[in-house]
Amino acid sequence: MKEHVRGAPDAAVTVVEYGDYECPYCAAAAPVLRQLVDGSQGRVRLVFRNFPLADKHPYALTAALAAEAADAQGAFWPMHDLLFERQDRLTDVALRAYADSLGLDGGLVVGEPAQAFGDRVEADFAEGLAAGVEGTPTLFIDGVRYSGRLELDALRRAVGGGHSAAGSAPGPGRQRRWSLGVRRAQREAVAEQPQDDDAHDGGGH
Repeated sequence: MKEHVRGAPDAAVTVVEYGDYECPYCAAAAPVLRQLVDGSQGRVRLVFRNFPLADKHPYALTAALAAEAADAQGAFWPMHDLLFERQDRLTDVALRAYADSLGLDGGLVVGEPAQAFGDRVEADFAEGLAAGVEGTPTLFIDGVRYSGRLELDALRRAVGGGHSAAGSAPGPGRQRRWSLGVRRAQREAVAEQPQDDDAHDGGGH
């Protein structure tokens, strides 16, 4: 299965992220991880894998499907970045508009056409569960879970050698896991309505 890789394919260090497009912590981490890769002079690459938390985020799955559908049109990372920048609105209408703005066929990133990518999202999620992922964002640096701060300097130290910030559990404020059974139910169409702004709920996820 083709991975979504940002950075040099042959980079010495691989950072794998399990993320959710509706997770505010993932949105905050996205530009930091991009800076980490862009400033590494080819030493670091980022691999993104889907881990949508449907019990908390009703639009996370449809956003993940839209990103995978955008990948089929050659624009995974532009769509990935746009989804995090505009995660306050991830309805089907919005997803179609985002795709159109990138020069893609917006009709192919939502609804029935996007369902073709459900197996890819589920495979990512299953890999995450097998690796012990319980929340988002969860990072692995060369296969070792990172539990340090999602700040540029801390990440640069971690990828520079030795994983002193590695650990076995997600840090506080990470999103909860959800079951594959729930995920299948969430593949049904979601009514388009204003979503809750969980960035202001004052608690962890």
